[in-house]
Amino acid sequence: MVTIRYTQWDGTQKLRLDADKVFEKLAEYMSYTDDVRQAMDWMMRQGMEFDGVQVMGLEEFIEQLRQEMRQRYRDFNLKNSLSEIEQKLDDILNRERSTLDSLKGQKPGVEDKQRELSRLPRRISEALRKLESYEFENSEAKADFDALLEEYENIRDLENFRDRNQHMFHGQKSLGYQEALELMREMERMRQLEQDLMSGNFETISMEDLQQILGQQASRDFQNLKQVMVLLANSGYVMPKGDHFQLSPKGVRRIGQLALRDIYQNLIKDRGGAHQTDHRGVTEMRPDETKVYSYGDPLNLNLVATLKKALVRKAGVPLELMPDDFEIYENDSSSTSSTVLCLDMSWSMSWEGRFAAAKKVAMAMETLIRAKFPRDFFSIVGFFTRAVELKLKDLPEASWNMGDPFTNLQDGLRLASDLLGRHPSRNQHIIVITDGQPTAYFLNKRLYCEWPLSFGGISMRAAQETLKEVERITRKGITINTFMLDDSPSLRAFVEKMTQINRGRALYTRPDHLGEYMLVDYLSKKRKHG
Repeated sequence: MVTIRYTQWDGTQKLRLDADKVFEKLAEYMSYTDDVRQAMDWMMRQGMEFDGVQVMGLEEFIEQLRQEMRQRYRDFNLKNSLSEIEQKLDDILNRERSTLDSLKGQKPGVEDKQRELSRLPRRISEALRKLESYEFENSEAKADFDALLEEYENIRDLENFRDRNQHMFHGQKSLGYQEALELMREMERMRQLEQDLMSGNFETISMEDLQQILGQQASRDFQNLKQVMVLLANSGYVMPKGDHFQLSPKGVRRIGQLALRDIYQNLIKDRGGAHQTDHRGVTEMRPDETKVYSYGDPLNLNLVATLKKALVRKAGVPLELMPDDFEIYENDSSSTSSTVLCLDMSWSMSWEGRFAAAKKVAMAMETLIRAKFPRDFFSIVGFFTRAVELKLKDLPEASWNMGDPFTNLQDGLRLASDLLGRHPSRNQHIIVITDGQPTAYFLNKRLYCEWPLSFGGISMRAAQETLKEVERITRKGITINTFMLDDSPSLRAFVEKMTQINRGRALYTRPDHLGEYMLVDYLSKKRKHG
């Protein structure tokens, strides 16, 4: 008999992690930024949660450390930290002055020595340095001075430390010389640890200092954080690029899979037959699913299941087969299609998380099509002041373009049409994700940019030239479906004109629902044979 005991997590148990779990967390952070290095930095600094267990980030360690420092400021003061040394030096000088007084008039140069002692700097370390070349007349004072001089570096450091920090230490307890030295060294270690934590360089962080200052639990928590970063670095999902990391091809594919999972998870709980085909196209047998034969179905017979049903109904030989006994394999009737996703990368897409949501959809669609419809052609075009084709490897770190902030949908549609022309299909689609009407266009190979006539208004010539491109695309039999991430009247009016010309579809949606609408639309279109 196996007995399993459950105990409350107290931090001593080892956190069980793997590279996939860690990379999923990185993917979450990448939904807020387009930079792998920045996502890793956020993850490392803010921490993360795995199965209800919180892994502390560097910011929490830094805050704990600063709390320890603030506690020392509240507890101690440095007013008397050098009083003991001052007293020792005064005693040495008093004995030397007494000896000089007794030698006055008996030994030449005594008056000069008296003047030298009267002109000593008030700062102890400077006085000690000046007395190094002084020839003492009192041998006991000389011996005590030599012993005090061995503390020179400590005295100098403590003086500097007190000068810089005395105003911060306002506690009730006054520290003597040795206690102040210990506090100074401890504060130095704390500040060095703070700098190392802020730099994020795990190699320079002293585990000994961290444990001594913050305790055993903090040491275990920090080991968990190091484990996370080591797993990520060795996962194969990221690879070094200069002094930082970038996504590897494996990481790019995984980002797409995770994006697809996040978007599609709310759609999979649906009734059977949600994607039926309207017309029969190419038929593919599905050996994993069977059904009862109906008149007109292709007779892809599941012989084993058919014979079993006959035996269950009536055992014995010869078998008596009835029409209801026939069990056949399910079939998929589908067709290939060519799709280009036109992704708005203008400046306004940086608002309200629009670009992050649109990019997640682009990666999810690429993953979906590659996995479920490998014969399809799918490409992504980014449009801002100009249009460019976006390769999958570039997509995770692609971002809205502040340097070219205009919206050249005309050029995006033109490039999408060119790509579809190289991959002919009876089903050709352009999917446009945008949050604003056009503000840039090409005419006679010359680029024109124009701001709207008013806030929320429309750029008339840019809209006209874009609609001309829509007409050219429509004549090629290409369908344009548009997803609007803004519901401004000017954008709605422009998209309505596009829809009237092309007979495609137009939807307004929020960024957080964009993926659900788009995948439903793509999958529903996919089952139709044109």
